[in-house]
Amino acid sequence: MHLYVSLALFLAIIISVSLPRRSGGDDAFMNIMWALYAYATILVPKVAFVLIDLIGTIPVLLHKTRLKFVTWTGVAIAVTIFSAMWWGALVNRFNIDIVEQDVEITGLPQSFDGYKIAVISDLHVGSYDKDTTFIAQSVAEINALDCDLAVFTGDIVNRRSDELEPFVSVLRGINASDGVCSVLGNHDYGDYVNWDNDSQKSANLEYLKKLQADMNWNLLLNETQMVYRGNDSIAIIGVENWGDPPFSVYGDLKAAYPALSDNTVKVLLSHNPAHWVAEVADNDSCNVALTISGHTHAMQVSMCGISPASLRYKTWGGRYDDKSKTHILYVNIGLGTVAIPTRIGATPEITQLTLRTKR
Repeated sequence: MHLYVSLALFLAIIISVSLPRRSGGDDAFMNIMWALYAYATILVPKVAFVLIDLIGTIPVLLHKTRLKFVTWTGVAIAVTIFSAMWWGALVNRFNIDIVEQDVEITGLPQSFDGYKIAVISDLHVGSYDKDTTFIAQSVAEINALDCDLAVFTGDIVNRRSDELEPFVSVLRGINASDGVCSVLGNHDYGDYVNWDNDSQKSANLEYLKKLQADMNWNLLLNETQMVYRGNDSIAIIGVENWGDPPFSVYGDLKAAYPALSDNTVKVLLSHNPAHWVAEVADNDSCNVALTISGHTHAMQVSMCGISPASLRYKTWGGRYDDKSKTHILYVNIGLGTVAIPTRIGATPEITQLTLRTKR
């Protein structure tokens, strides 16, 4: 009975914390988040042990000797789970993984062969309060790649734009010859706050735009930036958040680039990979060679290439090609954390995409 009560209590707490918190300060939210996680690191291993130990008691029902090795196996697994959960919270969520990927594109001008794009996503800077250490480390890792362009695919804050203030000077330090392009994610609009009126919510979003301008980032709001190499060019298209339910839809791909079927090589920045599935993949009238997304975090849990995010998104992390092999999606699993302060596997990611002319 104690086990069932504990499970019910844990589920109630995790549901209440996982729901978008629309009122109160971030300090309270962070304290609740850590308290929940600490509780989970005790309960989850305990549940695992009890379930495994039950197997060891089966022979007792047959009037035989209890299987002690099963009990000790349960102990070992419980200790492993406990250790992994705290390793993910205290160590692995700061272990940046540099993922390098070549992307062959038909029709890519020769002058762009070898063009390097650094990709970051889902910073959720509010989860670090005012501590800029990890973000500064991330900027240093990006700059070490010496890429031509840096892109950010949304969710720079958790709830409010002022979370970004302590990080502006640090993020301004990202160096790329063609600058930094960014888009908004579902957390960036202030949708998870109970504002007194619409004017406050609008002011919050305008402040986020200002802060990104102060960082010298080019925030693309359903618009396109052209990148040139001599007489050649490629299009960097940025759409606002395009969310499958329950997330709001602000993105408009056709408004961002009306002539989607033309021969210009296009790189689309869209926060939610569901957008690629719905409007780009296997769509002959949408000549977008590469889409870059974030959003999933791989649910901050991934072991041996398996993540619970796969239950929600078919395209949850890494590279995907559509059936025609002409539309490529890359999903960056993010740098930051939200809801739970851990990354068990699902290591924070910076991606270097190198464009190659397909021969």
